[in-house]
Amino acid sequence: MRRLLFIVIIFGFSSSIQAQKYSKEAIDSMYTIAKNTQLKLAKPKLIRIMAVGDIMMGTDFPNDSYLPPKDKGPFDDVNAILKQADILFGNLEGTLTDEGENAKRCSDPSKCYSFRSPEYFGKYLEETGFDVMSIANNHIGDFGEIGIKNTTKTLEKHNIAYAGVFAQPSTIFEKDGITYGFCAFAPNKDCIKIHNLTNAKKIVAELKEKVDIVIVSFHGGAEGLKYTHVTRKTERFYGEDRGNVHLFAHTMIDAGADIILGHGPHVSRAFEVYKNKFIAYSLGNFCTYSRFNLDGIKGYAPIAEIEVDIDGNFKRGKLHSAKQIDEIYPFMDEKKRALKEIQKLTEADFPESKLIFEEDGSFVQQKE
Repeated sequence: MRRLLFIVIIFGFSSSIQAQKYSKEAIDSMYTIAKNTQLKLAKPKLIRIMAVGDIMMGTDFPNDSYLPPKDKGPFDDVNAILKQADILFGNLEGTLTDEGENAKRCSDPSKCYSFRSPEYFGKYLEETGFDVMSIANNHIGDFGEIGIKNTTKTLEKHNIAYAGVFAQPSTIFEKDGITYGFCAFAPNKDCIKIHNLTNAKKIVAELKEKVDIVIVSFHGGAEGLKYTHVTRKTERFYGEDRGNVHLFAHTMIDAGADIILGHGPHVSRAFEVYKNKFIAYSLGNFCTYSRFNLDGIKGYAPIAEIEVDIDGNFKRGKLHSAKQIDEIYPFMDEKKRALKEIQKLTEADFPESKLIFEEDGSFVQQKE
C-alpha cells in the first residue's frame, strides 16, 4: 500500500509536469516531497524495545575455572524471546578483553571481583541481536584503560552501539528507518556521572535535536535484598553516593529522554510511566555466570518488552520472567517470579502510574 501511494504521488507529479511547464527547482521540490512522504510512511508505527539487566557471561580472572563450558551459549534458553525485539538493550557488567592487569588492589585475587570476559564472547551478543549496551558501571574499569579500549573495539566489531565512558558519552544509531540516541551514566570513576544533572541534561537535549528516540541508561541505587524500593532520595551504599535515581530519571525525561533503563542494585525494582515515558528503575541481574550471588530475588532475570510510538510514548508492555541459578545461564521461569516481584514493587512505589499487569506479563497504563 505504501509503495502504491508513492507511485500514485509520482504519477500525479508526472501528469502535472506533462500538462504544465515547471521550473527544474519546482520539479526537484515535488520529487523531494514525494520521497520524504515515502520515508515517513516506511517508518514503523510502533517499536518493540526489549531491555535486560547485568550481563557478565563468564570471566577468566582470577582463573579460567570461572568460564562456562564452550558448548553452551549464554542466551540459548531465552533467545526465543530476545530475538523478537526491534531494539535490544543490556548492561555489560564487566569487560570484553584478552589483555589487561587487574586494576583493583586485592591481596587475595580469589576474593577480588574483577570481570574479564574473553573477546570472543562478543559473538554471543551479536548472534542474539543486541543493538545497544551500556558500559557505564563499576566494572568497566576492572582492567584499566586497555580493558575499556578492548571492550569498545569488541562491541564495534560486532556492530553493537555503546556509551557511558569519557571517550563515548553518547552515540547515535539507526535501524529500520528510526534514529536512536543513547547515553549512559553511573557514579563510578571511569563513567559519565549520574550526579551531574546539568551535564546529563545537556547530553540528552543535544541527542533529542538529532534523533527520533532517546534512550537513557543508568547504573545507580543501593545494592542488595534490602534495597528493592525506590526511595526518591539520594541512595548510599558502603559510603558511596549512588545517586537519586528517581530525580535523575524524571530530569532526563524533562530534558527530552523517551525511555529510561536502570540497573545496578542486582535486584529488580519498580516500573513507572512519567509524562508518557517508560522507566525501569532496575532490571537486576540477567546473564551473570559465576561470581554473583543469585540467591532469592537476586536470581530473577526480567526481560522488559516495551512498545512505543515513533515519538517515544509508551503504549504497552510485557514482562517476560527469566531466572538464573549459580553457573546456569538464564532460562524462562514458569512460575513468573520476576513478574510478581516487579508488579508488587510497582504498585507499592508508583501507584500514580496506574500500571495494570496481567497474568501473562502484559501491562498497560490505566487511563483516567
